[in-house]
Amino acid sequence: MAEPKENLQMEKIVSLCKRRGFIFQSSEIYGGINGFWDYGPLGAELKRNVKELWWNSMTRQRDDVAGLEATIIMSPAIWKASGHVDTFSDPMCDCKKCKKRFRADQLCEDQGLTLIKNADGKFALPEGTKCTSCDSKELTEPRPFNLMFKTYVGPVESEDNVAYLRPETAQAIFAQFKNVLETSRQKVPFGIGQIGKAFRNEVTPRNYTFRSREFEQMELEFFIKPDEAIEAIHGSVATVAAGHPGEPQPNWGWQAWHQYWVEERVRFYEGIGLSRETLGFHIQTKEELAHYARACTDILFKFPFSKKDEQGNVKGDELEGIAARSDFDLSQHQRFSGKPQHVFDDELRQAWAKLPKEKQDDLWRRYYENRKNYLTKSGVEAEAAAKQATDDANALAKGNYVPHVIEPSAGVDRLILALIANAYSETTKTDDKGKSETIYTMKFHPRVAPIKVGVLPLLKNKPDLVAKALAVRDLLRPWMNVYYDDGGSIGKRYARQDEAGTPFCVTIDFDTLGEKPELLDTVTLRYRDDGKQERLKISELRDWLLVKIR
Repeated sequence: MAEPKENLQMEKIVSLCKRRGFIFQSSEIYGGINGFWDYGPLGAELKRNVKELWWNSMTRQRDDVAGLEATIIMSPAIWKASGHVDTFSDPMCDCKKCKKRFRADQLCEDQGLTLIKNADGKFALPEGTKCTSCDSKELTEPRPFNLMFKTYVGPVESEDNVAYLRPETAQAIFAQFKNVLETSRQKVPFGIGQIGKAFRNEVTPRNYTFRSREFEQMELEFFIKPDEAIEAIHGSVATVAAGHPGEPQPNWGWQAWHQYWVEERVRFYEGIGLSRETLGFHIQTKEELAHYARACTDILFKFPFSKKDEQGNVKGDELEGIAARSDFDLSQHQRFSGKPQHVFDDELRQAWAKLPKEKQDDLWRRYYENRKNYLTKSGVEAEAAAKQATDDANALAKGNYVPHVIEPSAGVDRLILALIANAYSETTKTDDKGKSETIYTMKFHPRVAPIKVGVLPLLKNKPDLVAKALAVRDLLRPWMNVYYDDGGSIGKRYARQDEAGTPFCVTIDFDTLGEKPELLDTVTLRYRDDGKQERLKISELRDWLLVKIR
């Protein structure tokens, strides 16, 4: 479970997560199982808060996004259509001496080397690669290892009954696209969002919860019109300046939508406590992009284990990818299932009829070339690809097209780890006698903090104080997660809440009971990050807190 000894910061974070109940190793009493993690009381609350915030911002607060919750096991034909059965693999190699297994690209990366990819698609280790466990250079050649967990549906374990635990949540969205479109009464552009479990049989899970075999994703598939349709309707496709492009416009093409969703996702991270200074960005090169993708921007977080570049700057590791995936996904499912995935747009049909013949021909040709290129790269023979592309271009002229998609895809567990790493703070205090003590504080943004407020009676042996404190707890409990604590000195209780990341503590003292009449029914409100305190009326407490935590 522990990180390498040289990563002291990560070791401290892992220790705190275990000690305070954020994250436990799965099956720990049986020695654990690599790549699987359980969330304890605080971790479960933190994770639930993050998912609720994502769901609210991406679906409930938008008119153009609907939700979905699909099954983990789906028809294996879906994974054939998506390419996962044939290509979803990592290169794996073994040390012949110590028998340790590695992911070949990570083994090379750890030694400052780059895995070789030959023209035939096979991988090879560069000269000088060695086992990082025993230093042996006796390594097997890299071979592909499919990452999907295989299972069987029904009582017979046969090839006819093979199924897979889903390696991502996106494909269910594409498979249910037409059903959601029709039942939600949405029109393109619109999105479908989903939060759910995914499973990948990673060769070597590492970096704590960052790369696990069971994890959760928060994904949005946002369906848009192809640029040719936008141009036919509006005369041109909008170009947008750098930064957030503002409210969506009818003449946006894929580039504007892609930029919009990158900026929207950064706003989300800023809203839960991850500033731009903690984030990084990687714009994938043409060589890195999937053959069907037009662009992909990765949002990175600078974890304690993130590597540095040649200039000594921390690069960061991926939190979320925002990809412009063209019309590949729906087209694949249309081709493999035989069920049409196109939409009819009457506005496009009417606009097309009014275009000059020269403009019609230009748009027809561009759409034809794009469709033929997709089909050819998907393995369709040239003659059949040309015929299908012709049919598709003719359909565009009649108002029919397969939507393109922008995909913001975030890892819940990676985000939880980023929030924990970002919140972690330690200070050393020395008393008058020279005794030093390390104080740990988890500085979560109040919106994601597992516990929103601690309610503390000054003394637990004073029934009036306890009764009033319990009444305050019950007042707040329907609206937020409250922790009642009456054990130990008030200073120790504050410290416990600081370590749990609780942003506010409310202390019920004798002034609350009216020892000073002017302070009757007020409480001491303490701020976690600076320890400042102020008095607040109990009648105002709920509304004051709700503003801070939402």
